Amino acid sequence: MRIVVTGGAGFIGSHFVRQAVTGVYTGGVRPEVVVLDRLTYAGNRANLAPVADGERLGFVHGDICDAALVDEVLRGCDLLVHFAAESHVDRSISGSEEFVRTNVLGTQTLLEAAGRAGVGKFVHVSTDEVYGSISEGSWTESEPLDPNSPYAASKASSDLMVLAFHRTHGLPVCVTRCSNNYGPYQYPEKVIPLFVTNLLEGRRVPLYGDGGNVRDWLHVDDHCRGIALVAEKGRAGEIYNIGGGTELTNRELTENLLGLLGADWSMVERVPDRKGHDRRYSVDITKISGELGYRPERSFSEGLAETVAWYVGNRDWWDPLREVTR
Repeated sequence: MRIVVTGGAGFIGSHFVRQAVTGVYTGGVRPEVVVLDRLTYAGNRANLAPVADGERLGFVHGDICDAALVDEVLRGCDLLVHFAAESHVDRSISGSEEFVRTNVLGTQTLLEAAGRAGVGKFVHVSTDEVYGSISEGSWTESEPLDPNSPYAASKASSDLMVLAFHRTHGLPVCVTRCSNNYGPYQYPEKVIPLFVTNLLEGRRVPLYGDGGNVRDWLHVDDHCRGIALVAEKGRAGEIYNIGGGTELTNRELTENLLGLLGADWSMVERVPDRKGHDRRYSVDITKISGELGYRPERSFSEGLAETVAWYVGNRDWWDPLREVTR
């Protein structure tokens, strides 16, 4: 089996690759895995170091908008798992062009090439942010899309393009929409690694607005297991929400991180709220649970403690990246 993973040197993609290449998702059978990654600021070959010497892993440094290269990479591909995306909301607010280019045009390039190559299945990894904000209850997959940030709008656009290629061309696609991920190897611009690395450096952490924005937290290992289930058994043309089942306000998350690192609220700096900041996200996982047997296995308290411990013990990984964000 030949699996192509776009964005496989990023946070979530590299976790999927590290698991996939060792046969975790294929019953011990080790597939051939090819990573296609442009290695932008958030892509890091070091994320693949634990499996880099394996003979079943290939790496292609390239852009998903490069149609000729994508055609070559997808030749003989059984499964395409598409993680590659610009994903930081704050960056999309300050400048959205790269988000449209990568997330929309890049996805369209992959879809066209997947059709030409006869790819067996195309799994498009998306986000719960395409739904907008929800004050109570949880989104099902049939909820209308109502994105509020340029990032979310670009992902919603790519979702619609993926589904259109299924309906128009019969391309065997699935779309997954996840809640907020956390875990090791996450680039330190996202809230958990940003706060952890700030505190380890004796810096204060920036808490938006009143800290009341609510997110559902999903360990990257649970997310990637869900994606693997969709890749194996998901119905073509369907959308599957993948959630973690732990809703916290940003203030509650901050309190957890302060406690794990022995800090207090004097290390918190209140900053003006982000433009268009969604108040609450919550996904209903009834569909993926009932159809594919998914359930989150990592408890948030255990997963967060392990994640913090990883950053404490891997300063050599994140310290060079912090030079970019300082």
